[in-house]
Amino acid sequence: MSGFPAGVTREATIDVGAIEDNVRHLRRLVGVEVLAVVKAEGYGHGAARSAAAALAGGATRLGVADIDEALALRRAGIDAPILAWLHAPHAHFGEAVEQGVELGISHLDQLNAAAAASTADRPAVVHLKLETGLGRNGLAPEEARIVFAEAARLERLGRIRVLGMFSHLSNTSAADDLAALARFEEGVLAAASAGLAPRLRHIAATDAAIDLPETRLNCVRLGLGIYGLSPFADRSSADLGLRPAMTLRAAVAAVRRVPAGQGVSYGYTHRTARETTLALVPLGYADGVPRQASGAGPVVIGGRRYRVAGRIAMDQFVVDVGDAPVAVGDEAVLFGDPTLGAPSVTEWADAAGTINYEVVTRIGARVPRRQTAA
Repeated sequence: MSGFPAGVTREATIDVGAIEDNVRHLRRLVGVEVLAVVKAEGYGHGAARSAAAALAGGATRLGVADIDEALALRRAGIDAPILAWLHAPHAHFGEAVEQGVELGISHLDQLNAAAAASTADRPAVVHLKLETGLGRNGLAPEEARIVFAEAARLERLGRIRVLGMFSHLSNTSAADDLAALARFEEGVLAAASAGLAPRLRHIAATDAAIDLPETRLNCVRLGLGIYGLSPFADRSSADLGLRPAMTLRAAVAAVRRVPAGQGVSYGYTHRTARETTLALVPLGYADGVPRQASGAGPVVIGGRRYRVAGRIAMDQFVVDVGDAPVAVGDEAVLFGDPTLGAPSVTEWADAAGTINYEVVTRIGARVPRRQTAA
């Protein structure tokens, strides 16, 4: 990639064709229904565009954390099934039910609220969540039997429809995840004993969907993988047959020739070793570039790889490019598709001591997203 639209300082380009291809590839691999997770603005890629691309690639359902995210997708014209599973205390589900948003249910109060929001011609559609060892939300075994019995009663009355049961895995180890799966399957049997027969069962996200076929059941929730990123420390996106969809780049804003010993950015944590050229890149921690990657984050300018020199500031950082012929307006690529020569998101995550999920989701609203379909 090269060149910027007029007046653009920084941008994240989103290759929706990559999202579509990644979903198609993973759908073939897992062989079951795919629920594409587009929470947190599609992991920073844009929820509506990511949803549309995922559906085009073969996903049949979408997942978000909260109802507001689901309603925003409806307003954007997305009419596919959407599941929302994290609710505010004492939430009212009327608009969600009216808009056909499916509700993740983690305790009895939520079940009753879902039933209260139903109408004669539109029962609330719910997925019952089981707590299987992650220590977060979900029905504990002692509460689950009460909820199963009440859900069966409400379903017979036409107040709700129990479409699914689900849980989350810790991705700690195969043994831990298989133990959680066993607890989940015990819950499914208990639900069946209460008279429930949910069509969908889902517990696996990208990690387990790829590595633990036993956890695929008849539906998987794919998040990170559809954006072309790997959840594994020992395998890259390319190893998994995935293409990263986001490229973060900026136009070099200033170039300065400086002598040896020049301090760079706040705190002078970097001083030039010799006469050199400094290039200013207009991206900073206000844009989601992690300050923890100061002095370490990789950047490609003019086809050459450098590292951030000194501290990343709120709006900008500096790259020491030596004697390279860098000019104002040249493209600086922070991350993208490594097969095309860009640094990877994972390299930035490693430099910041975090995970690739966080790097893409924290890219701020000040960075325009431009959709491509390369």
